[in-house]
Amino acid sequence: MTIDELFKTMPSRFNTAAAAGLNKTIQWNIVGEESGTWAFQIVGGEGHLIPNGVENPDVTFTTSAKDWIAIAEGKLDSMKAFMAGKLKVDGDMMLAMKMPQFFPVENA
Repeated sequence: MTIDELFKTMPSRFNTAAAAGLNKTIQWNIVGEESGTWAFQIVGGEGHLIPNGVENPDVTFTTSAKDWIAIAEGKLDSMKAFMAGKLKVDGDMMLAMKMPQFFPVENA
């Protein structure tokens, strides 16, 4: 799976119940191979993807495509990636910690 394919699946994997009442924007700055910027805006618990990102997201994740795909697939623990410097988080840390609730990992 490419990083672009991963982000395109996000709206269908989004857990609206976990985001009920939220109005927040989450952004990813993917560096290295397959670099790019994507944002996911949550308005009233509903979410949609914004290619190329937004100006002032509530939280921003910066990582490589390889590492974010591994996190999304449940192959790399996000906290371990953060502690190892593979994942940088800027902004609302409480929102960042809710990511596993918003996008649950489907164990294959």
